[in-house]
Amino acid sequence: MTIKVLIIDDSALVRSILTEIIRSQPDMQVVGAAPDPLVARDLIKQTNPDVLTLDVEMPRMDGLDFLERLMRLRPMPVLMVSSLTERGSEITLRALELGAVDFVAKPKLSIKSGLTEYADLIIEKLRAAYQAKSRIAQRPRPLPGQKAPAVAERPNIGNRLISSEKLIMIGASTGGTEAIKDFLIQMPPDCPGILITQHMPEGFTASFARRLDSLCRISVVESKGGERILPGHAYLAPGHSHLLLARSGANYMTQLEQSEPVNRHRPSVDVLFRSAAHQAGKNAVGVIMTGMGKDGAQGMLEMRKAGAYNFAQDEASCVVFGMPKEAIAVGATHEVGPIDRLAGMVLDHLGRQGGRSLRV
Repeated sequence: MTIKVLIIDDSALVRSILTEIIRSQPDMQVVGAAPDPLVARDLIKQTNPDVLTLDVEMPRMDGLDFLERLMRLRPMPVLMVSSLTERGSEITLRALELGAVDFVAKPKLSIKSGLTEYADLIIEKLRAAYQAKSRIAQRPRPLPGQKAPAVAERPNIGNRLISSEKLIMIGASTGGTEAIKDFLIQMPPDCPGILITQHMPEGFTASFARRLDSLCRISVVESKGGERILPGHAYLAPGHSHLLLARSGANYMTQLEQSEPVNRHRPSVDVLFRSAAHQAGKNAVGVIMTGMGKDGAQGMLEMRKAGAYNFAQDEASCVVFGMPKEAIAVGATHEVGPIDRLAGMVLDHLGRQGGRSLRV
């Protein structure tokens, strides 16, 4: 098996470095390097690549326009190569909404040395994107101007004890930005407090939190640490720190740590889940979503042993069935379901705690 990669970037230096990184792998081949989407369009027809790398800001044709047309006419895995700027993060999040599998951030300083340091990450994400190829080809895409189907609003929980005592812990990686959005958009305004770790670099988490906050009925913020966890609020781990659950007297609080990466990640899902096991025990509900690797599996197992009730996203709805698969394999989960039903499953579980169903 050889993974055929087409590189699309207006920087000749970036094209050269990416070509060098990809060609160093025995199972990968660079089938072309395009300076803009118009050239790329012809190369796609000629070379039939398995995966594209795409710069977020492109000349001659807007990168988002190109991605939207590509996903409508010829869906394939796309890895965005994004700049670490506010505009770059906003464009990247929009690209993920349009169907890009994942992104890698260009370093702020020396591009050459920075991308070389990121070589392992780039290769890992390209392989993950390739694994998602069949799911992307089968995924339905809206027509131009077509709106996404409306999400039925869930009723309020209406049980103050449940919403104030229970906590929901979410972990995700590749494909997680859309999965988390699909989950949170269904949460009622009085749902339990939610803590989220999504593998994402610094500079992108603030934009992601703002985007979620604008779409959801609950309040979503990038955690600053030291916040009291309130019902109807979600706290997203910033890209520079681990997010932990802590206690201050009778109150649950957020806590940030800039300790060493765990499972090569900071923030790490295992760190969040382990803190939930220690601090909340049976009051915690764990949710592990799409992502490559095994971050979160052992932490979720600790949650289960401490009395928490855990859910995993199913393989069919995952972009990459890595993290949920590992959690299921070690016996950390109680229920498995598709992303469009996962929020309802969690609300049903919470409803059983109060003697009734909480979903429509």
